[in-house]
Amino acid sequence: MGAAIADYFRHGQAQPIRVFSSQFEEDEMPVSELFRTYKQMRPLEQTALRLASGRILDVGAGSGCHSLALQDMGKDVCAIDISPLSVETMRQRGVKDAQTANLFRPDFAGPFDTLLMLMNGSGIVGRIENLPAFFARARQLLQPGGCILMDSSDLSYLFEDEDGSMCIDLDADYYGQVDFTMQYKNIKGEPFDWLYIDFDTLSLYAAQCGFHAELVEEGTHYDYLARLTPRS
Repeated sequence: MGAAIADYFRHGQAQPIRVFSSQFEEDEMPVSELFRTYKQMRPLEQTALRLASGRILDVGAGSGCHSLALQDMGKDVCAIDISPLSVETMRQRGVKDAQTANLFRPDFAGPFDTLLMLMNGSGIVGRIENLPAFFARARQLLQPGGCILMDSSDLSYLFEDEDGSMCIDLDADYYGQVDFTMQYKNIKGEPFDWLYIDFDTLSLYAAQCGFHAELVEEGTHYDYLARLTPRS
């Protein structure tokens, strides 16, 4: 991702990122999608950016498109990504506070008023059993009264039969857990887990971990924006 982002910024074009998964056929991601302006973003993203307030942490910021939009709104944002190339590109694009950091490492500290997790931001959690650790980490990073703004998608539609019934194996892993590997040119990354989660399941785990989940807005294709707030 970092190499593709850096290439696109330098040259104005880049080969698509190839996306592999054991669950799906090979796909491609146009790198230009990572350089969207505010007007080009989905309504869910625009809503999240408007709602984000206080000291904002843009998690997995990539090319910095969300952070730049927030700066244009006059908001205070710190952008983090695990890719040094992405972070260097963000700085060159004008993101004022861009850091190479991992949300889950204890040496990264807050506090923040908003944790912003967009572009299926729930994916960073990886697997459903990681949700308690994620919520515990979020509580450490959030100011009192702060919140998480996270979007995700419900993949249950992939298991829908023609008659409208669902064919989901309840004894298998949660259906929203996906493994991905990405390749740009001849650079192939390590496989990683990505979590798509339906709102009801997210709300259940949030409640068990001392958070309140609010469905802020639903998108046009099984996607949604949630606000997650720690209970006092």
